[in-house]
Amino acid sequence: MINQELVAPCGLYCGVCGIYYATANGDDQLKEKLAKAYGDTPDKISCQGCCSNSVYWYCAICAVKSCAMEKGYLGCHQCISFPCDKIDNFPVPEGKKNILRAIPRWKELGTEEFIKAEEKLFSCDICGTKLFRGARKCRKCGTIKG
Repeated sequence: MINQELVAPCGLYCGVCGIYYATANGDDQLKEKLAKAYGDTPDKISCQGCCSNSVYWYCAICAVKSCAMEKGYLGCHQCISFPCDKIDNFPVPEGKKNILRAIPRWKELGTEEFIKAEEKLFSCDICGTKLFRGARKCRKCGTIKG
């Protein structure tokens, strides 16, 4: 069963987001690392998914999410204007790169298969541990993601 709260309209699947991962697993050490990376405090590193009622503040003000919701879309994969200026102007370069990769895959595979593919893409090749988007090393076995 797909948790719809983790299906971000932009294609950045929340199930592999570091902030979601740290929240879901109560990982205070990861929250501290993410707080430094985001220029935030560890107590603010909390999210239960883009479409939940408990969204990380940065994602709560997302123009892409607002646009999709206004159009009644689950995500950008349903929009004929993709990629649009909201994607072109996405403020995080790594995020934009992932959006441009993910949305065509979501359109091609459908939601359930897309999520399976994202979870596989962001899993350790050696031990199978689910990683979060942007992780360079498996937190369980230490394997460097290639």
